[in-house]
Amino acid sequence: MEKTVFERIYDVVRRIPRGKVATYGQVAMLAGNPRWARAVGYALHANPDPEGIPCFRVVNRFGRVAPAFAFGGEDRQAELLRAEGIEVSEDGTVDLEKFLWDGL
Repeated sequence: MEKTVFERIYDVVRRIPRGKVATYGQVAMLAGNPRWARAVGYALHANPDPEGIPCFRVVNRFGRVAPAFAFGGEDRQAELLRAEGIEVSEDGTVDLEKFLWDGL
């Protein structure tokens, strides 16, 4: 049976390694459609398994954490990223040149 869009998105997010981030657009592309960036946001907000699907590793195209992070807000997302050694600036951005996952 074919996987749903959300299942395909969750499969990609599970692959983001500790200490790295991916963008919504990158996840969308790797899940099969570069136009699914908004669907990635919906999927992560509805994440049924935050422990197994590390949605906190997904940031926007500018490296910004989500102001409406579903599991505790942007401060919590930044806290989770910092716990993995990812530097998050005071304004809530991650240096994508340094921490962006290569998708492999």
